[in-house]
Amino acid sequence: LILCIKITYVSFQVHELMLKDRPRQEAYYNAIMKNKALFKDKVVLDVGAGTGILSAFCAKAGARLVYAVEASNLATKVALDLIEENGLTNIVKVIHSQIEEFVLPATAEKVDIIISEWMGFYLLHEGMLDSVLYARDHFLKPDGLMFPSECTIYVAPCAVPTLFDYWKNIDGISMERFASALRSQKSTRPEITHLKPDDLLHEGIVFHWMSLMDVQASDLDEICFKDVMATQVAGKHQGFCIWFEVRFPGEESVILSTSPLASETHWKQCVVVLPEDSCEVLEEKSPVAFQISMKRNSNDARKYNLEVELLDPNVEEHPMPCGCHMTKCILTEAHLKMMDTS
Repeated sequence: LILCIKITYVSFQVHELMLKDRPRQEAYYNAIMKNKALFKDKVVLDVGAGTGILSAFCAKAGARLVYAVEASNLATKVALDLIEENGLTNIVKVIHSQIEEFVLPATAEKVDIIISEWMGFYLLHEGMLDSVLYARDHFLKPDGLMFPSECTIYVAPCAVPTLFDYWKNIDGISMERFASALRSQKSTRPEITHLKPDDLLHEGIVFHWMSLMDVQASDLDEICFKDVMATQVAGKHQGFCIWFEVRFPGEESVILSTSPLASETHWKQCVVVLPEDSCEVLEEKSPVAFQISMKRNSNDARKYNLEVELLDPNVEEHPMPCGCHMTKCILTEAHLKMMDTS
């Protein structure tokens, strides 16, 4: 009995957290309600329906039929209550099933739209994109739509003041040794935290982009990226910040962003903290060379191992044009400007 109470509490707590995430809620609501023409009289599949609120939005937008497929016993009960409470049982069919075990009724056509809130930390970690792609390949019409339809992962060098500056003076007491041990511990695994816009040394560059209409699960086994970027402001380089955004289809295109420059979400940002001997104060336009990789965990396909390696900007090839303050890049930029004006 005690175990059941604990499981129920945790499950409700997770759903409460997501439902109170206003940027998340508003993005899905606006993506659906501002594009009602796409949903009118259509058949929708909600993968991992959870509480059923996205299915309810689709029904309110004019969908003819919504399959709300959810694997969790508790969430299925919550979804049934929500759909009944809002008088939508004639449109939304709540189905307790893994999507990989779901079967369309024998007389039913494939669906017009697949909607899902599948994203995990830094988009893929502990997410359920593989299940969404399975649903796309088995249940979506050739001209069907995915909500969301595009995803982008960004990366930027950053400061991490909560792990560095904060500990210099705690009510008049220095805790630098404690902070050093804390940073050493956290540098072995990514930190999920909120950064402020001022913590970024760059607005961020695209680490990875994909369309959910054609990406394959095997494409996501390993993602690697290498670049040299020039800092846009001076500051302390203490880590790399990773975030994502997703875009929804429709004339009224909606973007859900988890950037430090956007409103806070429950996904926060992922920060890879640098070892102390690699941290340094950088001037504006300083080159930062790095390689980053995300690789599926061999023991759990929904988890990723994330690695960042600092590289030597004197050795690595810079993008063209490059805005850093190295002489070769300044000369290249000047030469390109002369060519543009000639």
